[in-house]
Amino acid sequence: MRKLSKWRFALLPVALACQQAHAQSSVTLYGVVDESIRYMTNANKAGDSSVALGNGGLTQSRWGLKGVEDLGGGWSTVFKLENRFDINNGQSDPTLPYFNEAQVGLRSSTYGQVIIGRQYNVMIEAVTVGGYGSNPWVPYDFSFQPEVTMTGGIWTSNQVQYQFKAHDLMVSAGYAFGGVAGHMSYGSEMGLAAAYAPVGGPVSLGAAYKESKDSVNGSDSKSWTFGGSYTWDKTRFALGYIVDQNAAGFSNFANGPFTAAALTALKYTDCSKRRMIMGGVTQQVGNAWHFAANAWRTLQDGKTQSKDGSAWQYQLVADYNLSKRTDVYVEADYSQYRGDLIGAQLQGVNGVGLAQKGTQVGAMAGLRHQF
Repeated sequence: MRKLSKWRFALLPVALACQQAHAQSSVTLYGVVDESIRYMTNANKAGDSSVALGNGGLTQSRWGLKGVEDLGGGWSTVFKLENRFDINNGQSDPTLPYFNEAQVGLRSSTYGQVIIGRQYNVMIEAVTVGGYGSNPWVPYDFSFQPEVTMTGGIWTSNQVQYQFKAHDLMVSAGYAFGGVAGHMSYGSEMGLAAAYAPVGGPVSLGAAYKESKDSVNGSDSKSWTFGGSYTWDKTRFALGYIVDQNAAGFSNFANGPFTAAALTALKYTDCSKRRMIMGGVTQQVGNAWHFAANAWRTLQDGKTQSKDGSAWQYQLVADYNLSKRTDVYVEADYSQYRGDLIGAQLQGVNGVGLAQKGTQVGAMAGLRHQF
């Protein structure tokens, strides 16, 4: 009996060490389940209206795994896998990879972090961290969020991104490998972003530049943005500006969320230049209510004069939290499209029906749960 007790005491430090090591690593299952009923006018070229269950609403439904392991000395490894799905039929989003975000990285409490894989591009990082994206309490992407298209559809594959935060300043630099033999720049993307976002501070600012190369011929597509927000008490005012500029031969970017066929169908390749100015006001009332009013103005210079176009888009949102994780919402939007922007993707990337006439009215009501 004495020998057994002696071994127990001898093994106690080992057991404690194992428990401590286990406590320093974690894996989290998270997600959003969001469903809405959406009404739209001019949903087809005949001018008919539609009423249908939306593919998401305030957010697209998703589930994911993310984890961190403490390596000691302020270093850790991180990973994230995220799948987006259609709650109406339980299938993964057919327009996206099974894991729409798939990344692994190395993080330092002193030197920042390096993330490798499919992840947000630097443009959307600047818009979100800089605080001038629409409806900031809602994680991207929203059914009606026109800046999503202008920032390149949020995600880039085959990317290495470095991020560094010092006090209230965030900077990031990203490079996506094209992987085309004999043409190292074909299909690649590089970008830089910076944001100033003090926690609890009234002012946030952001700016970014991104350049993508066509996967077939190396033609470039350049984008840049800047903007900011000001928060007074629980009222937030935001203003931003985004520019996309495409070379004549740009039509295929395999690292992006849109296929070559989708780029053509959505008229993204029709334009040599697009400019968007956006602004919004968000009001929080108590701990349960969020209200927002947003507006977007887009001007398009086509690769030919017949491809010129313009758009005005307006939106109102009201969101009420039933609990910490569950909310209900209503939304209404009105859009005017002219020229080549009729039928173009300027609502977001979440399966919203494209307007087939010069105007479109949309409205939705939904229920969302986060876990």
